[in-house]
Amino acid sequence: MIVIMGIHIAPAGVADFHQLLTDHPRYWGERDLRSLHLLALVQEFGSTCLVARAEDGIRGYIFGFVTPDGTGYVHLIATRDDARGAGLGRRLYAAFAEAAARHGALQLKAITSVENTGSIAFHRSLGFDTKIVDDYNGPGRAMAVFHRDLPLNVT
Repeated sequence: MIVIMGIHIAPAGVADFHQLLTDHPRYWGERDLRSLHLLALVQEFGSTCLVARAEDGIRGYIFGFVTPDGTGYVHLIATRDDARGAGLGRRLYAAFAEAAARHGALQLKAITSVENTGSIAFHRSLGFDTKIVDDYNGPGRAMAVFHRDLPLNVT
């Protein structure tokens, strides 16, 4: 567990997962991404599915896993609407990178839609290389694909 300024970053549990779905709009606004939230990730890759908890609840989370080729893949990262702009996303990424490295990851990868300019800017600020890959998510569905080597040194 990592504790910084009253926020504890620790592995997510099943109850956390259900709370995140209940509070989904606080993290994603009008975008309904509940179908991307897979309980199996928490159950099977618990040490790389993390929540940032404070006295007032879960302020953010990152769900990912390590692939057999040593890639720490980030499936979802979100911060609660009242926790944005304070560096929590960077702290969650750093905690994920440490957990992934403990499981043999040598690099990180994430994807987002090409329209998600906020995510693209965030990942670039963390030193990720960005490439737009046509048909990545099926015919006519280009995605922004992010890669970077570990370690991830963020402040």
